[in-house]
Amino acid sequence: MINAIIIDDERNSIEMLEWLLANYCPDVRVLATSNSAEEGINLIHKFKPDLLFLDIEMPKMNGFDLLEKIGNIDFEVVFITAYDQFAVKAFRYSALNYLLKPVDPEDLMKTISRMNEKKSIPAREQMELLFQNLVKQERQIERIALSSADGLVFVQTKDIMYCKAESNYTHVVLSEGRQILVAKTLKELDETLSGKDFQRVHNSFLVNINHISKYVKGDGGYILMPDKTEITISRNKRDDFFQQFAKF
Repeated sequence: MINAIIIDDERNSIEMLEWLLANYCPDVRVLATSNSAEEGINLIHKFKPDLLFLDIEMPKMNGFDLLEKIGNIDFEVVFITAYDQFAVKAFRYSALNYLLKPVDPEDLMKTISRMNEKKSIPAREQMELLFQNLVKQERQIERIALSSADGLVFVQTKDIMYCKAESNYTHVVLSEGRQILVAKTLKELDETLSGKDFQRVHNSFLVNINHISKYVKGDGGYILMPDKTEITISRNKRDDFFQQFAKF
């Protein structure tokens, strides 16, 4: 049984989440709820939950301030947010658990299932990375947290040369030559890294166009990466690929 606390300044959001948990996630027991961050801190100290559902935007004290006051976080956190799609990307870059309002039952069940499989107490560096990305004025995120078999690896997105799919995993290849095996599909990484620097050129490859060494003409054509890897450009990706370079 997972013991949980919900902190959200909107009472109707709390009630809806309680209903969803009771009906879709019976292994989660809600010990207490609060629509006040100040009271929520006291509840956390009192009940010592396994899991905290935490709204980000709250009056007087937001979710980040609350966690800062808690200090040593020894419980898992799922952020509840009504933020826009850019903020969703910031969460993905930080490899933190989040749910969008209104909470979708299927997303909730997937989140709880993922947490049952692997403990995911947020690291301070993840929190700092999330906050930095949320407050950035420009819309280009510079760092990402990658979940590997033995923990989190924080890398600069500019150092990612390309990503190669392998079933439900992805090899992230860095400019230094290091490879990180990430427990995410290429589709998930594509959704996270999508932007002006990353291009899906094949069902199995996502490339950072800043690292492309050469385009070789031929039957379909292929691109050459600095580590000598040859990546074929799929026929249905070719127009998008050349349009990307037409912008420069």
